[in-house]
Amino acid sequence: MLLSPFLTLTFLLFFSSSLPSIFSTPTCSNLVPFRNRTDIISITDFGGVGDGRTLNTKAFREAVYRIEHLRRPGGTELVVPRGVYLTESFNLTSHMTLFLAAGAVIKATQETGRWPLIAPLPSYGRGRELPGARYISFLHGDGLTDVVITGENGTIDGQGDVWWNMWRKRTLKYTRPNLVEFVNSQDILISNVIFKNSPFWNIHPVYCNNVVVRYVTILAPPDSPNTDGIDPDSSSNVCIEDSYISTGDDLVAVKSGWDEYGIAYGRPSSGITIRRLTGSSPFAGIAIGSETSGGVENVLAERINLFNMGVGIHIKTNKGRGGFIKNITVAHVYVENARQGIKISGEVGGHPDDKYNPNALPFVKGITIRNVWGVKVKQAGLINGLKNSPFTDVCLSVINFHGMKRAPDWKCSDVNGSAYQVNPWPCSQLSNQEHGSCAI
Repeated sequence: MLLSPFLTLTFLLFFSSSLPSIFSTPTCSNLVPFRNRTDIISITDFGGVGDGRTLNTKAFREAVYRIEHLRRPGGTELVVPRGVYLTESFNLTSHMTLFLAAGAVIKATQETGRWPLIAPLPSYGRGRELPGARYISFLHGDGLTDVVITGENGTIDGQGDVWWNMWRKRTLKYTRPNLVEFVNSQDILISNVIFKNSPFWNIHPVYCNNVVVRYVTILAPPDSPNTDGIDPDSSSNVCIEDSYISTGDDLVAVKSGWDEYGIAYGRPSSGITIRRLTGSSPFAGIAIGSETSGGVENVLAERINLFNMGVGIHIKTNKGRGGFIKNITVAHVYVENARQGIKISGEVGGHPDDKYNPNALPFVKGITIRNVWGVKVKQAGLINGLKNSPFTDVCLSVINFHGMKRAPDWKCSDVNGSAYQVNPWPCSQLSNQEHGSCAI
């Protein structure tokens, strides 16, 4: 069932706020303050037509050109009024607000031949799906500062089914486009918008700093391939809060580059906060990886509600990844109807080519998962470290999983750590800790 933005917010507040008032609810959204622009223009000023048939590429590109080159003090707000505005991809610019009014839809053309190609990301060395270049994202920003995408729950629709079918038929020539991607950018705020039917990943900040994604709804069918919700990638100070995501892949996946390319680029993801998220997916709710070659550290995910999931919490890496995953905390999670509650594995994900070093082993330390309640969970969990790089300081605390037809269990190897009040009791590699930091 897909929820309206109003029902989504009500649902989030009901399940996620144990505090007496929303105003006392912790937030990281002050990372990027909201900008009130005094210079306001409309896409209709540039010939935009919201009839769902007229191609508005020229209007969007001219409006952005005007914002970039006139440079009004405090920036400019571009308003998209009610209507359906069909367009090709277009770039954003600094000191800009893209405002979608109630009933406004920016819809991507399905003429894939009109999609420009751009170079692969250096931390990936190639397109994520195929070697070589990749298609530019529908909304794209590179080297930008102070950009806001917001509104009155208008919609950005990627019309991704044409791309999904190409993927299924194996007729893609290049990696599919993301719906929104910011590269080498800072001070980005995305809020109060519906993102729908992305061709590939939905929101992808990569090599960015200070990013807030809040009060968004992200929707795609459960069988849509690789439609990750939000993927912070080699980025720092990212805040994701108060959102609903229902897609065909991980709801949130923190990444930092792929094998030898990510190792060489060497930019970690750090300072990632995920809070009051609700959603469903045949894959994972909260994921780290599997592309973590630049390192991932200092991640907090809390007050998460997951329904009809593949895996509730999934931390994943592989031989050849190198990098590190450390200081990860996931807390106050509710999981209902899942194949697996928790999975921490060093045997997940493919490689970009045959040039990776199989001896580049990831370093995984300091994983804390606490206060998790699961019902209809088929298997409690799996923790598989690497023989020559075991996972250390893994702490499981106050976790209860209740199965469907049989008692859920745990499978573990090459891991050490501790557990406190976990039901069913996990593997012997995790010592029973009645006192100490894991029991807190």
